[in-house]
Amino acid sequence: MKLILLLIVAIITSCASRNKTVIAHRGAPGYLPEHTLEGVAMAHAWGVDFIEPDVVITKDNKAVVLHDIHIDTTTNVVKLFPNRKRKDGRYYAVDFTLKEIKKLSVNERIDLKTGKQIFEKRFALGKSKFEVPTFIEFIELVQGLNKSTGREIGIYPEIKSPEFHQKEKKDITKIVFKILDKYGYNQKNANIFVQCFYPPTLKRLRTEFNAKMPLIALIADNEWKESSINYEELSTEKGIKELSSYVDGIGPYLKHLVRPLPNSAKKINATEEPIEINFEKTELVDYAHKYGLKVHPYTHRIDSQDVGVLPKYFFVNEDFFDFLYNKVGVDGIFSDFGDIALEYSK
Repeated sequence: MKLILLLIVAIITSCASRNKTVIAHRGAPGYLPEHTLEGVAMAHAWGVDFIEPDVVITKDNKAVVLHDIHIDTTTNVVKLFPNRKRKDGRYYAVDFTLKEIKKLSVNERIDLKTGKQIFEKRFALGKSKFEVPTFIEFIELVQGLNKSTGREIGIYPEIKSPEFHQKEKKDITKIVFKILDKYGYNQKNANIFVQCFYPPTLKRLRTEFNAKMPLIALIADNEWKESSINYEELSTEKGIKELSSYVDGIGPYLKHLVRPLPNSAKKINATEEPIEINFEKTELVDYAHKYGLKVHPYTHRIDSQDVGVLPKYFFVNEDFFDFLYNKVGVDGIFSDFGDIALEYSK
């Protein structure tokens, strides 16, 4: 009897230990081009908690899954529609109909200046054929796989650049909300987080649309010019307290969570061995938890050190996740390699 009780306790403890949320960032971009249905299927097979789609709007008001308002870094639009660029030389999803978008082939993200892949070891350019999915196609694939596998994997959509869309006379918030409502996500306990870098959009969802689903306020660096928001002010205790009146969590950049202790950080170049760097966490996670908010930072990658402070000095996944979870105290992570993040989030 005692042995049975011990086994039951062990099982319960094992199940309860899975308390960190893993969000498959843009599907499975470590292995397949970002934001493709193939990548969504791979991430779903891993058993992550959520899969993230970024959503933008087409010329004919259709919601499609793309990380950027531009489509020249992740598709062959330059080859198919060479004369459709704007004066700034860029190609925008909002200038193309869904029918035109569907003619494009999605490729691994490239550097426009060099034409080379940003992540050299990822899926080869020009191999296979991938489409830009609609937001509805994304949802129906996830829900279909949930039914066939018996899993309950959620979605974590980002409403992309609402200020830009507003200038283009596109109400992206209204379009996205209608789709989410239709597919059953407008519930308090729905398996979803809706995220945005522009807090007024999240507040609008709560007030104008009576959105009941959990909302996440993303926090960027001001220098990125992600929106008109001052993110340094947003990251103060006053800013976090205000956010807590209408959102359920924050999604900060990893760099915002830690700072090196005085005189401890030393530059590491390619020829030097990794050295120990002493860090302390910033107050951001404590502010968020004080006001009942979850913290899901972005982005874990195993093939790039250009992700803020942490990956630059933590060369081993075990060290990275130990520091992030046990020292900083975050509640989950966005990862390009959701399968690996799962190993360290149990």
